[in-house]
This record gives sequence, C-alpha cells and structure tokens, in this order.
Amino acid sequence: NLYTVLYTGRKGVFMRIDTLQLGVLGANCHIIDCGGGVCAAVDIGGDAEILLQFLDAHHLTLKAILLTHGHFDHIGDVEAVREKTGAQVYIHEADAPMLSDVRRNLAYQISPLPFRSIREYRTVTDGEALTIGERVFTVLHTPGHTSGSVCYLTETAMFSGDTLFSGSIGRTDLGGNLQEMRSSLQKLSALDGDYDVYSGHGTATSLDVERRTNPYMRSTQ
Repeated sequence: NLYTVLYTGRKGVFMRIDTLQLGVLGANCHIIDCGGGVCAAVDIGGDAEILLQFLDAHHLTLKAILLTHGHFDHIGDVEAVREKTGAQVYIHEADAPMLSDVRRNLAYQISPLPFRSIREYRTVTDGEALTIGERVFTVLHTPGHTSGSVCYLTETAMFSGDTLFSGSIGRTDLGGNLQEMRSSLQKLSALDGDYDVYSGHGTATSLDVERRTNPYMRSTQ
C-alpha cells in the first residue's frame, strides 16, 4: 500500500511525502523528499525490498532513517536497508537498547522472523535539529508509548510515531508510562500553530483536529 501527499509548507517550500505500509503489522514508513534526490525515511518495520524498489524507481538516495521509537514493527528491517544504502540511523538515547534486544523491542512476540540488530546508529535528544539534504527535522521527545519515543517536525509536518494517532494514542502497557504520555500530549497540544500529523499506523490527520476531537488530547487540556 502506498499513498502520497504533496503540499506547500509554511515557508512556501514544496514537500513530497510518500507512505508505505511495511512489515507484519503494516506500520507506516514515511519517505520525505529532502531535495536534490535525497530523502529521509521515518521507521522501517519490514519489507526492505519494497522500500529499496521504491527508492530506485524514484531515483532517491536515502540519507537518514529517523526512528520514532524502538518497537520491532518500526525497526524490523532497518539494518537491511542501512546496509544497502549507508543511511544514518537516528533514535532517542532512551530507546537505543531496543535496537539489539528482542525482548525490549518485542520482536519475540510480534514476528517469527529473525531480528537483525542495528549496530550503527546515532542517538538524538529533545530539541535537536537534524539537517538532511535541504530539510531540517527537529526532535521532540514525547515519552509514553516508550521512554524514548519522539516526534520529528519539519515545516508544517509532524511524524508522530505511536505517540499520536487519528482519534487515538499509542498504548502505554508495552514498556511505556501513562503519566508520561499525558505530559507528551500536553506538549504537543501546546505547540504553536497547526501541523499535518503522519503517525506510525493509520491515516494522516492534523494537530488542530486532534486538539479539538481526540478524547485523549482533550483530557489533557
């Protein structure tokens, strides 16, 4: 499955975002065109060959793999893609141990397929700015689903992983914390302006819509 969103950001910058549903749970892998034939991918839960074929068909060079958290359905084929492309892997420091631990990342529960540990990566912290091609991504630490969950912001787009969904939020019983999730939702609600929200599962939404209609976000306001 593939869907594409084309829009103009707040600075008048044309942005292309393609989304593939990959892996055993069909988690969203968002591919962001960063200009000059360079792109970034947010989460790669599996089906490396599908993503690699997509990159080849669109003549894109993958420079960065931005991980929203360390659960298997979001990192399952990161190592296979990293080896083929040489892309830099980024993850929050609190979730870094999940890149090599099948119990922490739930691989032993989710998939019968063997898990390939991710040995080369760079950790990120709250507020850090990552420049990829012509685009800058800001890291927003949003623990709750996991202790190292993050959202990535660029222009008017937010990649929220399993923190915020359309009408819902990520589970907090898989190594997460409900109070931290509430604090993270308050943090998102307090952001200036609106964002198009691309989550780890399901369809895209907007931050304003979730502020108004998402019962979990409304309860923190």
